[in-house]
Amino acid sequence: MERSHTVFPEVTLAILAGGQGRRLSGVPKGLLEVEGRAVLERLLTLAPRFEDVLLVANVPGPYARFGLRTVADVVPGKGAPGGVHAALVAARTPWVVAVACDMPFITMAALRVLLDAREDSMDAVCFEVAGRLEPLLAAYRPALAPAWGDALATNPSMRELLSNVRTRLLPEETLRAVDPSLRSLANVNTPEDLARYGVALPSWRG
Repeated sequence: MERSHTVFPEVTLAILAGGQGRRLSGVPKGLLEVEGRAVLERLLTLAPRFEDVLLVANVPGPYARFGLRTVADVVPGKGAPGGVHAALVAARTPWVVAVACDMPFITMAALRVLLDAREDSMDAVCFEVAGRLEPLLAAYRPALAPAWGDALATNPSMRELLSNVRTRLLPEETLRAVDPSLRSLANVNTPEDLARYGVALPSWRG
């Protein structure tokens, strides 16, 4: 993939494919379409700004046509915490920015706010909106991987994991400054979400 526009050479973009969309006819959510383009394809328009791109997918077949370096969960069955852990284990850069494949509207402006907030004293940077953490629009140091992997044995929440490391929580207004409607945080999980966000089931099932 062309890297001539790399802005963050120390960061890997990790896209977490998650599971099948059981409430969406069982389709892989990264293949849902917005304006005729798969959500994963939309997210990949951000990739040239980063040193590397990584897909975390336990069922990689549906995404094979994108030609991405793909890894599965190292500790299966742990949901988002396990997916982030897999990305940290596989990363080749000092930082990872993790995003979910069912979030079609993530912008480079939102990622820039997140990444510009990093400091040497931080292990993770995450938005907090209406009291809720947004761990799948967040930045992490891969150095967290060993301890994170050990912690997965107790089935921790993302909040629990982040509370045990040096995490900087960015307030809602920092995201609203570049994304007033918080559209970057929109995720598609239900048929109602399809209608709400103008998302379609994939026309290409490969």
